[in-house]
Amino acid sequence: MTANSRCSAAEPPGLETQRREIESLLRECELRAGDSWYVVEHRWFEQWKEFVDGGDQNSSSFPGQIDNSDLFEDLDSYHLKERLVENEDFVLVPAEAWHKLLAWYGMVDSQPPLERKVVDLPSTLKVEVYPVEVFLCLHSNMENVITAQFSRTDNIQSIQRAMCQSFSVPSGSECRLWMKSSDTNCERLRNIHMSVLDTCLSSGMTVIMETRNADGTWPISLLNSVEDQDSYRGQPGVCGLTNLGNTCFMNSALQCLSNTPPLTEYFLQSSYLEELNFTNPLGMKGEIAEAYADVIKQMWSGRHYSVVPRVFKTKVGHFASQFLGYQQHDSQELLSFLLDGLHEDLNRVKNKEYIELRDADGRPDQEVAEEAWRNHRRRNDSVIVDTFHGLFKSTLVCPECHKVSVTFDPFCYLSIPLPVSKERVMEVFFVSLDPHAKPVQHRVVVPKAGKVSDLCLALSEMTAVPPTQMVVADVFNHRFYRIYSDDESLSCILDRDDIFVYELSVLEEQDQVLLALYLRERSHYRDYGSGSSSYGTTLFGHPLLLNVRRNEQQEAADELRPSQTELSCSETSTNSRSDDTATAAPPPDINHKQPSLDRGDTETCTESHNQTEPRCITDASSTPADNAIPSGDSTRSADANVDLEPAAEPSESTEEEKEENKQEEACSPSPPPNEQPAKRRACHKRRKSLFTIQAVNSNGTTERGTGEGGINESRFSAAQPYVAIDWDPDMKKRFYNENEAEKYVKHSSMEVPQQQATVQLQECIELFTTVETLEEENPWYCPVCKKHQLATKKLDLWSLPEVLIIHLKRFSYTKFTREKLDSIVEFPLSLSNGEPPSCYDLIAVSNHYGGLRDGHYTSYAMNKDNGQWYYFDDSKVTFATEDQIVTNAAYVLFYHRQDKMRKPTLANPSTGPAPSRSANDITSCKDDDAELGAASYVTMETD
Repeated sequence: MTANSRCSAAEPPGLETQRREIESLLRECELRAGDSWYVVEHRWFEQWKEFVDGGDQNSSSFPGQIDNSDLFEDLDSYHLKERLVENEDFVLVPAEAWHKLLAWYGMVDSQPPLERKVVDLPSTLKVEVYPVEVFLCLHSNMENVITAQFSRTDNIQSIQRAMCQSFSVPSGSECRLWMKSSDTNCERLRNIHMSVLDTCLSSGMTVIMETRNADGTWPISLLNSVEDQDSYRGQPGVCGLTNLGNTCFMNSALQCLSNTPPLTEYFLQSSYLEELNFTNPLGMKGEIAEAYADVIKQMWSGRHYSVVPRVFKTKVGHFASQFLGYQQHDSQELLSFLLDGLHEDLNRVKNKEYIELRDADGRPDQEVAEEAWRNHRRRNDSVIVDTFHGLFKSTLVCPECHKVSVTFDPFCYLSIPLPVSKERVMEVFFVSLDPHAKPVQHRVVVPKAGKVSDLCLALSEMTAVPPTQMVVADVFNHRFYRIYSDDESLSCILDRDDIFVYELSVLEEQDQVLLALYLRERSHYRDYGSGSSSYGTTLFGHPLLLNVRRNEQQEAADELRPSQTELSCSETSTNSRSDDTATAAPPPDINHKQPSLDRGDTETCTESHNQTEPRCITDASSTPADNAIPSGDSTRSADANVDLEPAAEPSESTEEEKEENKQEEACSPSPPPNEQPAKRRACHKRRKSLFTIQAVNSNGTTERGTGEGGINESRFSAAQPYVAIDWDPDMKKRFYNENEAEKYVKHSSMEVPQQQATVQLQECIELFTTVETLEEENPWYCPVCKKHQLATKKLDLWSLPEVLIIHLKRFSYTKFTREKLDSIVEFPLSLSNGEPPSCYDLIAVSNHYGGLRDGHYTSYAMNKDNGQWYYFDDSKVTFATEDQIVTNAAYVLFYHRQDKMRKPTLANPSTGPAPSRSANDITSCKDDDAELGAASYVTMETD
């Protein structure tokens, strides 16, 4: 079967065989350049694993057809969403495993398989989930733009060939390519044999081809490139960095280092040339240091308002594969790599000697610390050590023998924790039993380490509904992705999940069943191509949860058949409320109560239930649609017994309806000869049902082995039954108002602004130096007990460097949760840890705006020459004031020791008007709102 096959799925082998075959392929397949792997939506794959692990062919977790819908931005272009995360949004499976899954389960119609190639990148093999997607055009016709995808291993010549073919450029024409990285900047692609990766060509950029004129000249409009900025003259160091595609994290870190005076002066004076270490096996042959020096010299030349750090980005990708490509990364991680890389490239120690470390053995701390620092400098001696390295004092105490071990360890930066709140704010939708109530969005405070029962308890205080009458579910793509039990941890629920809490009816019997109800729309035509005569269906609206008695549920399994589940329009609630609010599709009448019909002119067909034809009622199709607007979640019955209200009186049939009736009569089989004509007419008028009821699995697909309208009795007896109300498309269009169905109201808790937590930097430092017990995964070997112990550990700051870097650990990762802490850390512009030389002034801040999966990095920095603060947002640079710097976006802080700082050599420009330049140049700002910070005067551009 080919990857594009759309035929029906083959009968799969047993579940254990499926599991074993796929797991074996995932375990044994290695990445080989050129091989194909496939992208599969994570939730579908997890549901498949749950299905095969359950060991039951009729399990409710049957995943259905492979469905990658959630990976696409839209289902027209099938363009992959940006920043999808492996093993969170998708999984990668080798080609053989993909073909097996496709043969067993099939794929949702019209979806393309997401085939991706393995590429051989520097130092790593990688499945290229996101090929580089660029725009191509000719200089002579810039409006005719086409989109094309290329691998990062493709060379520029392959792009040139593709453009010549696409634009019918005559063979033999002399041409050259330009890469357009912004509205005004173009850069020549000189070496056509370089790879896409090495040129830093990224998605969203435009490649322009120009051909030589007949007179031998080239078009002149492209000469306004980044290579021609000699006429610009500005303040050295006040220079933006072009975003190459999700590289704001790199730009933020570079701006902070660029405004670190001792390091920048070291490179501007070319001192690094004498100290490049080309033989250090831990280094990068001096290439990182040279690339960094090139960027710094351009930024401080005063000739550029923005620099394109392509060569630097390429070098970083060569030596640190985690920074390959154009995914978003962490500015602190890049900073850590860069400081280490610069140190090894500039290490003055050519041959590192082996040094045996000695224990303190009761010696004075001062003596042990000096020995540790000497040993460190014997192996590590560079401008990075001179500027950024300090010493920790680490004290370990054995809990058994009380052995005390004191060591002094070097550090390059401090990673300090933020106080973590023990509470969590969650937003959920509450679905009441009140048939006229819309879902209500609530904001509740729950214990961060709590259980689902804690969520119900918190919601109970707002709704007055007992928590025992609540059930919590994750709704995804119109179905229940997961229904939680009370004792499950809240850490299983992510902030981005759509959580619904349903109120359940109180039943006296102990033997109860939770019934899940889906809404589906039938297609107009039977799906003969799938090998069955059933209708195709599509889920819509919000699903429901009902509490029913098990005996009634079993009766439903025995009695519900297609002939008895076809409800007429007149059997549904018109619910003509004055506010025209949407009402839910009524759940199935489990007890089969006779609908209340009190209108004298309503015709009924009083056939016995033994007959094969359904009970019939006169056509109510002329009822105004806004008087009967069932929705997916607004109306719930107090229990599973539903009294269906009478329909509106019939009216004259339209010509269209008469024509439909004629067609239906012509297509209908001949009635039994003994059937009375009047009865036939009455029954025929109700031939078209509003909806039917089907037993389905948790994925919302009809159980295998049951025909249209069939009920799988063993399925209904399961602990968690699922049914679907299948709407006739014409009836849905007439009676279902999708706009009303999607509406909800906000509880007053949503209007209360969340309190912004504020902590002092000193609190974070104290938390960093607090005594802690080692984790089981990282014990300490006690030399006295001769075994590993969970010792207590305390860190103290012994000696501080000239430039102190403080990393605020905003990103919290545990075994179960991942979150970003948005607390405001009040950090001073002048930091004192006692008498000089422990007094520091703030010189730069790396900021992160956004959450875990996306966001934007910027930076504040003080220019060493004029003492003015600036805000750097990629290529944009603006003036900043000191009261704008402290925000909840602060992520990495740079402090310079006061006794090492020099006074600015130029006047502070903020006292006078800023020069008027282009949109990318400096603009004067007067906004003093510290809460808004940079966002108040800079248009944020999320990567």
